[in-house]
Amino acid sequence: MGQHRYIGALDQGTTSSRFILFDHGGRIVAGHQLEHRQIYPKPGWVEHDPLEIWQRCCDVIRATLQKSGVVADELVSIGVTNQRETVVCWNPKTGKPFYNAIVWQDMRTSDYIEALAADGGYDRFRLKTGLPLAAYFSGSKMKWMLDTIPGLRKAAAKGEAVFGTIDTYIIWQLTGGPGRGILVTDVTNASRTFLMNITELCWDQELLNLFSIPRNMLPEIRSSVAATAYGVTDGGGPLGGLVPISGILGDQQAALFGQACFERGSSKNTYGTGCFLLLHTGEEIVHSHHGLLTTVACRIGKQPATYALEGSVAVAGLLVQWVRDKLGLIKESGEIRELASRVKDNGGVYIVPAFSGLFAPYWRTEARGIIAGLTGYVDSGHIARAVIESTAFQTKDICDAMEKDSGLTLSELKVDGGAVVDELLMQFQADLLSIPVIRPEVTETTALGAAYAAGLSAGFWSGPSELTGHWREEKRWIAVMDTEEREKRLRFWHKAVERTKGWLD
Repeated sequence: MGQHRYIGALDQGTTSSRFILFDHGGRIVAGHQLEHRQIYPKPGWVEHDPLEIWQRCCDVIRATLQKSGVVADELVSIGVTNQRETVVCWNPKTGKPFYNAIVWQDMRTSDYIEALAADGGYDRFRLKTGLPLAAYFSGSKMKWMLDTIPGLRKAAAKGEAVFGTIDTYIIWQLTGGPGRGILVTDVTNASRTFLMNITELCWDQELLNLFSIPRNMLPEIRSSVAATAYGVTDGGGPLGGLVPISGILGDQQAALFGQACFERGSSKNTYGTGCFLLLHTGEEIVHSHHGLLTTVACRIGKQPATYALEGSVAVAGLLVQWVRDKLGLIKESGEIRELASRVKDNGGVYIVPAFSGLFAPYWRTEARGIIAGLTGYVDSGHIARAVIESTAFQTKDICDAMEKDSGLTLSELKVDGGAVVDELLMQFQADLLSIPVIRPEVTETTALGAAYAAGLSAGFWSGPSELTGHWREEKRWIAVMDTEEREKRLRFWHKAVERTKGWLD
């Protein structure tokens, strides 16, 4: 392997971007992270500035290399992982975006989706896409841009407008941008656009026609672990040299990969801005009857794709940010645990953070968030505790739906993401699920998964079995709550969920 000793992973998330270097043992060598702005032009609308995101990516790459003293020549390859469904439209000749990136949480196309569902129901394309009709996915966001931005369709006809999820946009920039950048995505990201046939792994003409999206605006779909590198970074870019890019995974599939969940029946939950629980179903496509999504888990080189069932909690860490930024109850996100630890329970308070509707397993776009069970006894500690507990309750709902859909019983749950440092949350999660909750040594599993994908492609690691050997448990939590107490808590939680429904007429 000579002087090439590291794999880099660029993890572009919903609220921040980070770049992490990993060694051959899958350990973190150095990393840097920066937040970017959340733009809310109207209620239910969420946007990011693509140029700001690209600048943050450049900054975190440079800062990580500077901290570590590692140079481009020492990088075997890099992988990219990203917030999924968020879509950018830009001119590939100039690099100028036509509009802000429309974020996965954005609900502006809800009315259009409802109109589509009126003819054939929300599941009318589920067999083809694995997904219900929802404003969440990229296709309707692309259609909105094409219908709303003056001159966009004309620009597309001239080859002066392309669409990409964040992975596509970042890789286009990394490989030289205007006139030189390559336009690629992988099967995991493409499976979240609502435009790819998940069996055939290609853009689907019927769906492109449905949303009136020209095929020439979309990137080429490749394997998550590239059979041959997608391209190399531009020598004048943030890496300062030519480094192959050979792994792409949507963030949640990257976390599944980073947790070494390669086998059917293995599962992980990532606690970040949202929560995402994935259950690996092998080469079998399991269609959900309980409000979950069927998604591509990964495709390694020319092997058949593998699949997963996924349940998403839209608002987890985002609720903590809201308490910090909008209510001012805390100054730093980490203070929520300290505040919650001052009280022994939630004081009867339940928070259902349906800020832009209820996601899995309910899928109710008209629902809105509530704080239920308030009495004069309740203080900020109880609110903080209810904030933390809401994430665990939402996860429990998804686990129940997964077991019904798959016929598999979860025997343990591997966890990762920013909130797994919260011991109170982890214990409460184990209590609600009645199975062990296990935290690995490396909790940056999203970045690790992208690094693994790039490293497998480049031959840095021999195969999934070697990666499984690198996975190390750091801590596990076992349920201690008695059944009666658990059932009481769940009953009140479901009561609160019912109160959120039908809020918007």
